[in-house]
Amino acid sequence: MSDPQIILAATLLALCAGDAAADEPQHDRLERLVRQDCGSCHGMRLSGGLGPDIRAAALAGRDNETLETIILDGIPGTPMPPWRPLLSAAEAAWIVGYLREVDRP
Repeated sequence: MSDPQIILAATLLALCAGDAAADEPQHDRLERLVRQDCGSCHGMRLSGGLGPDIRAAALAGRDNETLETIILDGIPGTPMPPWRPLLSAAEAAWIVGYLREVDRP
């Protein structure tokens, strides 16, 4: 098992222990997910790494629906995994809103 697969498996276990099916996003859990799990590929400051920069300025040209779809369904042929098995649409929407506000200049 490669390092990204181990990270994904550990994330799946951690998220399954929580209530991912809840209607209201659990903001503390989602903020940790963004910083730890998204940060493992997009950089700890979310400014890019294996994945692209996902800070507010970099996302300015993308609409929310597209970003939510990317979070939920991933991007085939890239390391971006689908999070739909673990996140609700409301949680993906919260993450997009969070990314649009975090690290604003």
